Amino acid sequence: MRKLGIVAGAGELPKLVIEACQQQGRPYYVMALKGHADPKLMPPEATWVRLGAVGKSFDLAHENGVEDVLMIGAVRRPTLSELRPDWKGLKFFAKAGVKSLGDDGLLKAIIHEIEKDGFHVIGADEILTDCLSSVGVYGRIKPTKQHKEDIIKGYHVAKILGQADVGQSVIVADGLVLGVEAIEGTDALINRCRDLHRSAVKGVLVKVKKPHQERRADLPTIGVQTLENAAAAGLAGVAVEKDSAFIVNKAAVIDKANALGLFLVGIDETCRNL
Repeated sequence: MRKLGIVAGAGELPKLVIEACQQQGRPYYVMALKGHADPKLMPPEATWVRLGAVGKSFDLAHENGVEDVLMIGAVRRPTLSELRPDWKGLKFFAKAGVKSLGDDGLLKAIIHEIEKDGFHVIGADEILTDCLSSVGVYGRIKPTKQHKEDIIKGYHVAKILGQADVGQSVIVADGLVLGVEAIEGTDALINRCRDLHRSAVKGVLVKVKKPHQERRADLPTIGVQTLENAAAAGLAGVAVEKDSAFIVNKAAVIDKANALGLFLVGIDETCRNL
């Protein structure tokens, strides 16, 4: 099997990819990003690299026989001064015009640069097939009629937001958009909206893939923490787009949704399954 280079950011997904490779007997090499990847979730043999050390990372991957590359886990977008890019990194950022690119545009430019150096970039959905969302209601709780209407509105608003390469998540309550995700991320969006409800109807979090999003990086992700934050903010539930979102530790997430009295649903572009 082709050796997989795992560029690991924050969260549990990198650990799940490593475990999947071990189960499949696939050779792998882990490059954990300093300041992003969780040391407690990384294997002892992981090599730690700076985000801006582009040349060093490419050299390490070649030296260790990497053929395929997978970028997985959350990465906070840094400033150029925080990056301290090496010479190869400087050339890339100058060429890409990083300040003019949104997150998706930047990821596409990074993937192009990786493949230009001789690697093949794959998506985590090729490895973590069991984590991908599907259509239907997870758990025992179902959305009400109003929640269904809010999910439909949230889906369309999120797609418009994603068209502009801004964010993936929207919170809607009783027909009103309480908040949209930008650079702060989903957890911060949820926290920001906890005091914005205008009626007794609880809000819903809708998380979808951007229309032109590069599937090989940054697919929407939810986990137990997402549900705990949603419950603390007084939301009624969460909706994710089918085949376009990772549900980390799906069984635990479903159990948590049931325990918290939240609904969790997978939707398609028609939202007819609601």
